[in-house]
Amino acid sequence: MASKFTALSDQIWEFAELKFDEHRSSALLIGTLEQNGFSVRRNIAGMETAFIGEFGNGKPIIAFLGEFDALAGMSQEAGIDAPQSLSVDGTGHGCGHNLLGAGSLLAAISLAQHLKAEGLPGTVRYYGCPGEEGGSGKTFMVRAGAFADVDAALTWHPAPFNGVRSTNNLAVLETYYRFKGVAAHAANSAHLGRSALDAVELMNVGVNFLREHMPQDCRVHYAITDAGGRAANVVQAKAEVLYLIRAPEMAQALALAERVGKVAQGAATMTETAVETIFDTASTNLLPNLTLENAIHDNMVAIGPVPFDDDDIAFAQKIQATLTDEAVKSSIRLYQIKNDVFSNDKIDGSTALHMGLRAFEGQSHFRAGSTDVGDVSRVTPTAQCWAPAWAIGTNPHTWQVVAQGRSPAAHKAMVHAAKVLAATGLDLVMSEELRFEARAEWEDKMDGQPYVCPIPEDIKPGQH
Repeated sequence: MASKFTALSDQIWEFAELKFDEHRSSALLIGTLEQNGFSVRRNIAGMETAFIGEFGNGKPIIAFLGEFDALAGMSQEAGIDAPQSLSVDGTGHGCGHNLLGAGSLLAAISLAQHLKAEGLPGTVRYYGCPGEEGGSGKTFMVRAGAFADVDAALTWHPAPFNGVRSTNNLAVLETYYRFKGVAAHAANSAHLGRSALDAVELMNVGVNFLREHMPQDCRVHYAITDAGGRAANVVQAKAEVLYLIRAPEMAQALALAERVGKVAQGAATMTETAVETIFDTASTNLLPNLTLENAIHDNMVAIGPVPFDDDDIAFAQKIQATLTDEAVKSSIRLYQIKNDVFSNDKIDGSTALHMGLRAFEGQSHFRAGSTDVGDVSRVTPTAQCWAPAWAIGTNPHTWQVVAQGRSPAAHKAMVHAAKVLAATGLDLVMSEELRFEARAEWEDKMDGQPYVCPIPEDIKPGQH
């Protein structure tokens, strides 16, 4: 089925729809599920583009997570080694979710067909998860109980490398701070004005000073989403800034958010403005499951490396030539590449595509990113792998990702990931021991603490 699903991935690449607006992408995925005998539940957790496809019946229930949202400002022509937008300020798949969604779907349908052919029990589910990019779609789905009866969840992500890398990433909170002031003529009556833009700028300065006094692994970043207008001779009566607050644990993120909120209040006091705090969304940090990750790694060893050819390598070399040496080295460090499973060679950046498989060291590493997969991992054992859809050194959310998003090499990596996930799903169906060990590890790490959704009940998806 590879050719059909690479074509599906390419269609989603062309749609390049933003969070919670992935109507054509979700319709395409739903249609493919239904054509392959899956029943589909739509509008999950109040999101029009969220859905669950289900095949089979009874236990175990194996979930495959699919994403399909794009990024703003990432428009880029495919298959070239230079930045070239298809449209001004257009969208693009700068994180490879066109591949992710189609690959997970291929895995789910493959496993479902195998269970049917062999008369095996079990339920296969495909979760159509919208809004991963800043929307926390999975978090809303978890809050709605969509994963309550799942025995294990599997997913993957395009990357510069092939393999399993267990990660401890960051919980994240996204909050808008909206300041309201008083407009005035900036020359002859400035004393009557109260600048909301001044408040935003003072808040940003205050938070920058706060960085010295927050835990080392925390991250805080912001974007001014409303500067109050373009007229410089008007005291800005309104302004808004969006903050992303990250920490290794959600409790730390919430504590840091309180401190950021105090800075906002201080800025409002200094400028005699008012500030409104608007909670947008959040995602919990991942809970790695080494049992499942080892199972995935074993299947990656059995299946072998991705079958790249000379043309794949040649294009990857062109892409890599657009990257700095620092980017290549940083990418190798980020993915903690050890000796290769197949060649025992250490990856040093001399190759453009990862032709082998990274060794899995059986432990987790810190990674300063965030994903709503973390919330799924808090309610059921969850694991993911990486597949080398990009040249070594490629960073997510760049034009290089979009340019490689429908290349033959990316297609091969996607199909490779689907094989690995389907094989691991079959292991879970066939082995009660594997399911038991994965659940036991999950329960041990949860340590009796129930999952608490970081998004308040009154917050709706895409509300802001």
